[in-house]
Formats: sequence, C-alpha cells, structure tokens
Amino acid sequence: MVSLGDRRPPPGDLASLSELDEASLLGGLRERFLGQQVYTDIGDILVAMNPFQPLPLYGREVSERYRHPQTGTLPPHIFAVASRAYHAMQGHRGGGPQNQCIVISGESGAGKTESTKLLLQHIMYLCKGNSQLEQQILQVNPLLEAFGNAQTVMNDNSSRFGKYIQLRFQKNTVRGAKLSEYLLEKSRVVQQDTGERNFHIFYYMFAGLSSEEKEIYGLLDPSLYRYISGRFGTQDVAQRWKQKYQEVCNALDMVGFQEQEQVDMQAILAGVLSLGNVTFEPEERNGSVKVSEASRGWLKAAAGQFGVQEDELLKCLICTMSVTRGEQIQRFHTQQQAEDARDSIAKVAYGRVFGWIVCKINELLAENVDPEVELSEIGILDIFGFENFAVNRFEQLCINLANEQLQHFFNHHIFQMEQAAYKEEELPWETITFNNNEPILNLLLAKPLGLLSLLDEQSAFPQATDKTFVDKLNSSFKGNSHFQPGRGRVLGFSIIHYAGKVQYAAGGFLEKNRDTLPANVRGLFINSITPLLSLLFKATISRTGTLMPHVKAKVIPGADDKFNSTRKQSAGAQFRHSLMMLMERMYSANPHFVRCIKPNSQKEPGVVDNQVVLQQLRYNGLLETIRIRRDGFSWRPSFEEFAERYGILLIKPGVSLTKESCLEILQSTELTGWICGKSRLFFKYWHQEQLAKYVERLERAAVVIQKVFRGFRCKKSYLKLVAELRAQAQQLQEEAERERSRQLAMEAEAQKRISLPVPMPRKRRPQPCPHPPDKLSQPPVPRPRSKLTESTPFDNFLDPSVPRPVLGRDEQTGEEGKMRKCKRGATLRWFKETQAKKVIQDDGAFPSWLHGMISRREAENLLIDKPLGCFLVRISQSRPGYTLTYRGEGRCRHYMIEMQPNARYVILGEDRAHASLTELVRYHQTVGIQPFMEILTVPCGQ
Repeated sequence: MVSLGDRRPPPGDLASLSELDEASLLGGLRERFLGQQVYTDIGDILVAMNPFQPLPLYGREVSERYRHPQTGTLPPHIFAVASRAYHAMQGHRGGGPQNQCIVISGESGAGKTESTKLLLQHIMYLCKGNSQLEQQILQVNPLLEAFGNAQTVMNDNSSRFGKYIQLRFQKNTVRGAKLSEYLLEKSRVVQQDTGERNFHIFYYMFAGLSSEEKEIYGLLDPSLYRYISGRFGTQDVAQRWKQKYQEVCNALDMVGFQEQEQVDMQAILAGVLSLGNVTFEPEERNGSVKVSEASRGWLKAAAGQFGVQEDELLKCLICTMSVTRGEQIQRFHTQQQAEDARDSIAKVAYGRVFGWIVCKINELLAENVDPEVELSEIGILDIFGFENFAVNRFEQLCINLANEQLQHFFNHHIFQMEQAAYKEEELPWETITFNNNEPILNLLLAKPLGLLSLLDEQSAFPQATDKTFVDKLNSSFKGNSHFQPGRGRVLGFSIIHYAGKVQYAAGGFLEKNRDTLPANVRGLFINSITPLLSLLFKATISRTGTLMPHVKAKVIPGADDKFNSTRKQSAGAQFRHSLMMLMERMYSANPHFVRCIKPNSQKEPGVVDNQVVLQQLRYNGLLETIRIRRDGFSWRPSFEEFAERYGILLIKPGVSLTKESCLEILQSTELTGWICGKSRLFFKYWHQEQLAKYVERLERAAVVIQKVFRGFRCKKSYLKLVAELRAQAQQLQEEAERERSRQLAMEAEAQKRISLPVPMPRKRRPQPCPHPPDKLSQPPVPRPRSKLTESTPFDNFLDPSVPRPVLGRDEQTGEEGKMRKCKRGATLRWFKETQAKKVIQDDGAFPSWLHGMISRREAENLLIDKPLGCFLVRISQSRPGYTLTYRGEGRCRHYMIEMQPNARYVILGEDRAHASLTELVRYHQTVGIQPFMEILTVPCGQ
C-alpha cells in the first residue's frame, strides 16, 4: 500500500476547512457569499447561494463576454462543473466516454433555474460551434419560463414543473436536444394563494400585446379576469413584462414556431381567461344551473376564442349526456359540479398547450444524424425545489417526493456506493453515517400500501372522498415514525421529510389525482375551427403524462357517454412513471451535483440568515459530504481502466493492464494521497486534474515531435521534388539545345547550296523609356491575399497608374460547372418566387442595400473604398438565403443570413429572429452584430 501523503484538498475548497463542524462550514459559506462568491466547491460538488440580484455582467449587452468564461467575467466554479461533464463525456478524465448528468437541487428560490442557464451557456461555449442550433437551445429556457414559471411566496420566478434537458453530441459538437417535463402545476391556472400569481405568460400578454392585437384576441382590461385575480402590478413591472413578452415572441421565432401556431396558442390562452369569468346560478324551475346573465358575454367570448359553438360549450358545463339501453339521458350539474367542469376545461387546455410546446421544441431541436450513429449525452436536471407553504396540497406532495428521490440519488452516489467500495476493497475506513431517507420513499412509493397506491385505490371508488382517503392513511401508517395524522378536525396529515416536517391539506387530493375531463369536451374541441386546439385534443397521453400530438388517441364507441370516460391514468401514477424513467436515465449516467442554498427567506440581496442556511446544510448532509470528500476517494478506476488511460506516462510501448503497471505509472509521477486496493485504485477528486496535466504535457511534447517530423518530411519531399523538377528542366534544356544545333546545322547546309547574297538585318536603336528606371512596367504579380479584399491576383497591382482590372466570373466546365449553374438557377427561382415581393419597397424598387446575386469578391470590391460600417446584402450563390457583407476595420466580414422554416430571418449565431429582411437591417443599425458588435451605418448603393 502506498503512503497516503498529503490528504488536504486544494485551497479555497470548503473541504479544506481546518475545523470540520457546522459553525466552521457556516462561516466559510458566509465569508465567500458576502465576498460576492456565489459559487464554491466541496470537492467535485458545487455549492451555490442565490444572490437575489443579477450576477455581474449578466444580460445581452455583455453577451459576447459571457461566451468567453476564461476571461473571468463568469462564475468560474460553475464553468468547472460544465467543463468536467463535457470532458468526462469525451473520456478525457479517466475511463472511456460516458453519458453525463448534472443534478441541480435545493429548495424553492435557491437559484436552480439561474444555475441551469449558466451551465447551458458554458456547455455551448465549450462546443466551440457556431450553428443556429446552439442559439435555439439557449432560447428554450426563456420560453419555458414564461409558460411554466410563476411567482410564489418563496420565489418570484418559481419553476412550477420539472425539466430534464438532454444535449446530444457527435464528435464533441452538439447535434440536437431533447426536453422532458414533469408535473406541471395546472391547478395554478384556476387558483392562486395570497401573494402568488398565475403563470407569467398571462401577464406578459397583457403587457406586450398592442390594443389592436388585444381586440383581435378578445382581451379586455386585466383587472376583469378572475384567473389572474385582478393583480397586475405597477407601471415599472408592466414595462418589464412587456420586454419579457418580446423575448418570448423572439424565442418562439428562433426555435421555429410558425406564425399561425403562435396566433392559435394565444387565442387558446385568451379563451382560458374568458372561461374563468363564467359564473353559474340556480335554475328555479327544475333545480338545475344556468350561466348567470352577467357572464353570458364571457361564455360567448370563450366559445369564439376556442373556435366552438356557444351552445355546445354551455352543454359541457351544465350537464352530462349519457345513453342507457339506447335512451339518451341528460343529467344536470349542481353549481359546484358546473364550476369544477369549467376549471377542469381551463386546466386541461393550458396543460395541453404546455405539453405541445415541449413536443414542438423536441421536434425542432431533434438531431439530424444517421439513427445508427451513437451519440454522447449530457443531461441537466432543473426540477422544482422542496416546498413547505402555509397550505400544502397534492402538488407539494409530488414536488417533495421528487426531492426525496433526488436526495436518495445523492446519498447513493456520495455515501453508499463509495463506502461499499471501501469495505469491498478492505481499506482502513471509519464509516460516515448519513440521513438515509429510504423509509420515506417506501412510505410514499411502496406497492400496494404506499401513499400513492392508496390514493389510486381510493380514486377508483366513485363514492370515495378525501376524508375516506385520510382515514385509510391513518389506519395504514399507524405507528410509522415518518407519518403523523392530522390533529383535531383538520382534514390532513403530516410527513417527516428529509428536509423537515410538512403538513398537507387533503382537500382536493382525489379530484386532482383523478384529473377528470368533462364528457363531450374532447369531441367538442376536436371539431374546433382553431387548428391547434383540434390537434391538442386529437393527441394521446403517454403513461408518463407526455402529450403525443402525432399519435391519435383511440376512440372507444360510446366513450363520451360517461362522465369519467376520458380519464386516463391518474396524475399520481403518471408522475410515478415519469419519475421512475428519470431515475433510470440518471443512474445510467455519471452524475455531477450542484447543491443550491437559499441565504434568507425574505429574498433580500447580501443577507445571510444563519438559521435558514444551517437548516439547509443539515438536511442536505453537507457536513457529512465534506467529511467524505476530504477523507474519501471519489475516483475509483479499475487497474485496467487506469493503465489503458495513463499507460502513455511510461513512454514505452506495450504497457500491460495490470496492478504492477499502475504502480509503475504512479511512481513515475509526484502524486500523493492515493491508495491501491485489491482490484482498483482510489484517488482524491483533485488527482484527475493533476494526472490530466501530466498527459497534457506529453501531448504537447508529442505535438512538437509531430511538427518537427512533419516539417522534416515535407522539407525532404520538397527538396526531392525540386531536384526532380530541376533534372526535368535540365533534360528539357539539353533536348532544346540539341534540337537547335540540329536546326542550325540544317540551315548551314542549305546556305551552302544557295549562292545568292543574303542582306544582313539592321540593328534596332534602343527606344527611349517612357518611365523612370525604378518604375518599369511589370506584369501583374500574385501577392498574398489582402486582408481587406481577400481576393485576387490583382490585389497588389504594382502600377497604380494602370486602372484596376474588372474581374470576370471564372468559366467552369464539366460537372462542377453544371452543378454550380444549377444551384445559381435554383437560388434565383427561390428569390423570384418567394422573396421578391417581401423585399420590394412601396415605390416598386428594391432597397439600396440589396445587390442581387453577386460574388464575395465583387461585394468586397464594391466596399473597398467605402467608409467603416458600410454594408450590402447579396443573394447567396450556393444556397437559398442571403449574405450580409460589412466593411470592417481593415477587412470585410461576411455574415450568413438564414431563412428558418417559419419564414423568419436570423444572422447565424445571433439570438434574435426577424419577420423581414428590412426589419433585420433596421435592428442591426442600432444593435451590433455579435461577436464584434458591429453596427450597420451606410448602405452601399447599387
């Protein structure tokens, strides 16, 4: 066994604290946070504290600096997490290439969503790509935040759903992305507690739509709508929402949503708001209910916005039609049933719109590669944080269940797997105890007597109520230390979670779990004249609750005759299946952890509440994590893996994959603190970085050797070629001399036969030179390509008095010429048929900056004498699209303008889409083009 040596972590790491107790840990976190260090490390685990304010240099105006994390303007610790995951996926950190996942956890308001955004930016930077796909992936977050986030008492931008983003890579370049969403809190659409708001998108629409657009969608003053509780905000807030709405519209354009789809989507959202204002009152004649006179207009508006008949929508709200023995029976609802039907329609409509957005994103960002090609993957999990409100409902139970599962995943990887490996290898190790939450998971998920199983059982009984469900729980979990019955007359129960005790109000549990849709609604919406609404209700729902628009639901004869016939799996069962699939993905990947901490409960910047932080440190097990990261060995490769990866350090061929080879490799380095077990080696987390530096040093040496050898080989080949050419030239010269000698001999022989005198030619007098001796006219000489024109052999024409030659197009022959001519013809047809009418101005002329189909060199020649910032747009010669040529400092730049499938124009690498080419030009006359932030100034005239 090798000596342990220096076992201290690197400086700055929380695991390097001299005293390992709660007070030291709290003091270390507090010191770093108040010193503007939002992120810090515990070994290879990142700890983040929400600053409750924008991070330094956060926003569009510094977006270019965000692309270069090595400049120090970005949090370096979170960049390290992205870098570790990216390089581990490639197999650069020991072992072979492997899928990675980054798990971001913490309670609501701890900063998980912001950390996810930064991670995505960093990973896109590491790809070093410049495709539109990367910009589209980055635009997914603002889009999902608008439709899936809302203000709660704990967080102004709380994720009301969970998401798992899978980035797919081929040869280290991102080729696609897939998004999975979990448990959208649909009940928020119809009900919000005090101090909370509905989903952001409703407020963004009211702030961002113009008066004419609001009239088109049938929207009135926001204070009139019950579902947003009449709360709208101050003028400053409204202005910020207006800007957010523009960002959402741009994100929809960038990702690729069609204009008609966006119109239909906003019409459905307007219909949801109008439906919420429909109220009911008793019908005196037959005891049924009717729509109140005051809300008749709202019913008519909702029917118009949904694209259905008003009387058909009314029937779905106030009665149920059923057929018994061939006879149609109409059963009228009570007022409560009618209100439940109204709210159910609103929740289902919004939930399906959200599900469709996720499906559409997956379609547009799907990888376009051969299905047989194996892709690598990095997954990022950003899921709702642990919640404990004044009133906790079914949604909070599911959210806290997901957090229990993530805590178990963390414990499994950090404590259980690691300590089991020490015991198996018989290492000297003192067991670290941790808070194992497996009994809580059994309480919630076990079959057939777990809480969710009992909830499904009760939901299947039509006569069951929330009270019978609570009674069932009290009898089943009597004596369980993690369950407490409700006290007094409170209809509820308490669960002792890993993060503390949470009391749940059981009212509405059965109804939310059943997730029913009133009869006939599906048929009504399938026949809607709004294409998107029809598509949403033709789709089927998977076992995990995912909407599948391209898979039509099976139609069962007579299904609409039953009130609950459209009910699929319960909401709890769907969530359990989706959570199970998520955990399968994560267990099959190599995990990286980001633990988010909320510094205070008041959302105040620069304030650390010791008790709030200490409670999170305790239930997250961060003190135990520091101990195992300081004393443990997080990297445990087998002998074969290590020798295969690092055998190069011995600088000899044929290194055997044995224990002896591993020890020889390690003895050739200066590493200390590692242990050799029976079948594997045990390393500290920082050892990987140190070994990587050894390998990098050898790689640099190998590059130098390759450079010198290739130079020698090329020089040798060059000299050989020169010798051959000289030999050929000498041979040709000798042959020419022999031929000339033969010709002279023949001429001399002919002269002897002819006796007539031959006049001698007169000598020409030298002509006077028109130029000074130092300015002799010389032929054009090819010179290195100029930075400005990058163009032709005539760039550096030596005689300035001679006019610059006009460049003609090279005539190409053969197949290449035919293909080029064919592409040009296709592009011209594309412009005439689809673009000409869009670009032409009101006076019938094209804009002065549009120069038709000219070449790159011709564009540069036009701009060579123009001022800085001059520009033109030309039609591409090789593809349907445009290129913007810009006169920059000392050179011309060429920016590709891409036409997206939804007819939007975007400069490749930019994060904004435009409805027209003219709008694109106007926008960049005020906002610079990335990455050099160049502003268009003067158009180049035709």
